[in-house]
Amino acid sequence: MTNRLLCKGDFLEQIEKIAVTKEYMIILREKDLSADEYMRLAKNVIKICDKYGVDCILHYFIDVCKKLSYKKIHVPLYLLDENPDMINDFDVIGVSVHSADEAIKAEKLGATYITAGHIFATDCKKGVPPRGIEFLKTVCNSVNIPVYAIGGIDESNIDSIKNIADGACQMSTLMNM
Repeated sequence: MTNRLLCKGDFLEQIEKIAVTKEYMIILREKDLSADEYMRLAKNVIKICDKYGVDCILHYFIDVCKKLSYKKIHVPLYLLDENPDMINDFDVIGVSVHSADEAIKAEKLGATYITAGHIFATDCKKGVPPRGIEFLKTVCNSVNIPVYAIGGIDESNIDSIKNIADGACQMSTLMNM
């Protein structure tokens, strides 16, 4: 999960450092950009990901994906709920959820995977209590699609979710590796 504002160096160089490992998929989550700015950035990130055979998932900007004929997107649940025909336009639809009920709804609406969080305390959600491991277990047990844990995940705690979720999303750690 990207956040170019966390990078200490050049963002595209950081994307390349991540992509070259081939261990990750990259969700281009740059919510503060305009659609035009996001499209320009997305073209560059997709090119880097394609070079290394790494999945790139665009985030939120449905129209940008359509203009680029790009078939992988990650959205908040409300966007999928408001645009149920998205399932006809995309091969991969990721959805952010914050409860088991939301996970079930996302799956019924056609999500192909979900991110569930936030699991641990994180500066991205300063002052908001984490939902924890039991929450993650409940979400994972409520759906039949992949679930990726998100929020405060780093080297010190990633092992605690390995046997629960299908994977983990990291932002701060990867933006500064």
